[in-house]
Amino acid sequence: MSARTHTRTPSPSVGGVDTRLPWWALVLPVAAFVALFLLIAGPGGPPAGPGDPTVGRLLEQIQQSLPR
Repeated sequence: MSARTHTRTPSPSVGGVDTRLPWWALVLPVAAFVALFLLIAGPGGPPAGPGDPTVGRLLEQIQQSLPR
């Protein structure tokens, strides 16, 4: 009488990648994308016109901070 060999069926996680993700692994990137999209697309105030000195002051400060 021969001994019976037990064959084992491979489980999905053995030899493969477990593809289940926690809930926050999908929710956090989606929430970050939505928040950044709303910051870009939302009304942020009037656009800077040619008479707005803010851009000029910013460029002047950058130029002064660069080493000569």
